[in-house]
Amino acid sequence: MDTSKFFRSFGYALKGITTVFKEEFNARVHFLAALVAVTLGVVLKVTWFEWIILILVIGGVFAMELINTSIEGLADLYSREHNPKIKKIKDLAAGAVLVAAITALLIGLVIFLPKILNQFHFNLR
Repeated sequence: MDTSKFFRSFGYALKGITTVFKEEFNARVHFLAALVAVTLGVVLKVTWFEWIILILVIGGVFAMELINTSIEGLADLYSREHNPKIKKIKDLAAGAVLVAAITALLIGLVIFLPKILNQFHFNLR
């Protein structure tokens, strides 16, 4: 196994991650939401299982954003002219990110809302 090639591939992946944050506004919005979730997790002392769920959904949203950005870039490389098939492909990829983000939001509400309400002595259980 060529270890230099293996480690170079990590460099390429990190370049892709930094590129999406530099070039895509939505990636920065997702990052801000992730920071809020992590901060709430620390402040509200979520359980280890809740941390696993939060990490999975945060990672899922970022992975979908990377895939969406890749698909949009390839589509634009193929053709900049209006093409209904390319539009459909881009819309589907954007929809996947939206589904992941809404799922993350709902999971965040399920985890954090009871803890926040309990801070104000509203007991949902």
